[in-house]
Amino acid sequence: MGEEILEKIKNLMVDLEIDRVKEAVQEALNKNIPPLTIIDKALSPAMEIIGEKYEKGEYYLAELVVAGDTFKEVMDILKPYLKKQTLKKLGKVVIGTVRGDLHEIGKNIVATMLETAGFDVYDLGVDVPPEKFVEKAKEVDADIVALSALLTTTMIEMKNVIDEFKKAGLRDKVKIIVGGAPVTEEYAKKIGADAYGKDAVEAVKICKQLVGAE
Repeated sequence: MGEEILEKIKNLMVDLEIDRVKEAVQEALNKNIPPLTIIDKALSPAMEIIGEKYEKGEYYLAELVVAGDTFKEVMDILKPYLKKQTLKKLGKVVIGTVRGDLHEIGKNIVATMLETAGFDVYDLGVDVPPEKFVEKAKEVDADIVALSALLTTTMIEMKNVIDEFKKAGLRDKVKIIVGGAPVTEEYAKKIGADAYGKDAVEAVKICKQLVGAE
């Protein structure tokens, strides 16, 4: 459905054509293309390509920042269309990139989409130590803790966070979902996480399942 316009959005996003991306997104909405389809088939793949270009040295930090800001602006356009007509919040999610890792684009995308889906989201940012996740989860009485890592060297921190929750006696009170480029379903199981989200759309779906909303 509307493959041409979705492809156009994806390419404009990769080329960081900010204003034209926003116009194209509006055009897609006017054609009744569902906002989740726009995210799933155009924006998420575009952000993946931008991430790959960064890894290969074709894009620098400046481009990553522009891409992240563009994504946020586009999400602001999509938010009214994504909002469910419910007053009931689905649950509380504490999210952050683990200690030693400064990547935040993927985490920001998930946080924005969780908010638009009806969750209260508490974003701890990047380079978050295990204790901080536990502290925040306790403070807000979180239902879910979402951990992101983009480096194989920082993935181990996910296990440290889970261990910290066990130590605090809170492991059975919160669901822990993990994600990020190097993370796999197998790794999630190995470290004792409740779930693994391969991308933002799936992460939101899983979070809904974890709180019994889907």
